Amino acid sequence: MKKPMHRVLRFISLCIVSGVALAAPRPLPDAPSPDAASYVLMDFASGQVLTDKDADKRVEPASITKIMTSYIVFDELKQGRIALDDEVTVSQKAYEMGGSKMFIEVNKKVSVEDLLRGVVVASGNDASVALAEFVAGSEDTFASYMNQYAEELGLTNSHFVNATGWPAENHYMSARDIAHLSHALIEDFPDYYDRYYHEKSFTYNGITQNNRNSLLWTDETVDGIKTGHTESAGFCLAASARREGMRLISVVTGTRSDAARKTANRALLEYGFRFFEPYKFYEDGAAISKMRVYKGSVTEVALKARGDVHVAVPRGQRDELRTTAELPAVLMAPLSADEPVGTLKVSYGDKLLHQEPLYPAHAVEEGGVFRQIADEFMLLFK
Repeated sequence: MKKPMHRVLRFISLCIVSGVALAAPRPLPDAPSPDAASYVLMDFASGQVLTDKDADKRVEPASITKIMTSYIVFDELKQGRIALDDEVTVSQKAYEMGGSKMFIEVNKKVSVEDLLRGVVVASGNDASVALAEFVAGSEDTFASYMNQYAEELGLTNSHFVNATGWPAENHYMSARDIAHLSHALIEDFPDYYDRYYHEKSFTYNGITQNNRNSLLWTDETVDGIKTGHTESAGFCLAASARREGMRLISVVTGTRSDAARKTANRALLEYGFRFFEPYKFYEDGAAISKMRVYKGSVTEVALKARGDVHVAVPRGQRDELRTTAELPAVLMAPLSADEPVGTLKVSYGDKLLHQEPLYPAHAVEEGGVFRQIADEFMLLFK
């Protein structure tokens, strides 16, 4: 357990650009401002939000809900609890679902893989309910499962009542949560994402339906992810695209038409790709800073981030980046390698672009009696 003493923070500059005076960086142009209830543009590698509006506002997500439905099914597949060739018997409830449909028939058997395509490509409410019942026994139980996953993923402005996004009281998400869920889906299940989310059409029972994400048809760099629409929710779209090693996720909710959501997402993606570029500050495992450890089995420990440290920087302005570490004035043993002790911050001018928690490179146990006494004296004069 950490000692409560010496909690005053200090700031350490890790990297400051110096040398010949440079011309002032060209300011970023204003980001697009779509006519929407909310929106977010996120850099995938860093999780950095490049622009947003009312990102934490709780809104009706409509069929964007099905991102969580497919996330859970993908996880069930990964854990080996179900298989793509498992056959699901269609219930009366699934068959009778209104709205967008895959057109499955009651009491017929349909493979999990076909139902997945029915969810992702055709946005079928019937397919979503069939999968929910297969995984959890009932849609209500599956909704409880969805909320458990939402909590684990840190989706603080999301709550699910059903597997489809059918309008219901207390069923909501935020644009930021949709972006984070999209990020998790792509990061955790890249093979399944590549396999299903870029498909432009799906044929089942002699009926061919096109993917409702019309950006797939007009921008070859877009490879997902999901639309949503109800009269009360408006037209919503989460989209992801990758160009020259950079992936972006854009989310728009509550627009007035299919064309409007497409235009809004395209404008956000173009802004991100045109005016930002990816930059990797530190490789996974790199020692970012070092600190003196008091009363420990060692006297110094390196501090590291978890994984690579990425940032999306205004294009052509890498030299204007600055990193600082916010660290405690005194670091006391014992230390856990799984508990952060500081924060790395990446700034551009006076704008904070990104921050990462810093962890001890290894656990540090308490030192022996002589170390404890010697360091106690040192702390008295520090």
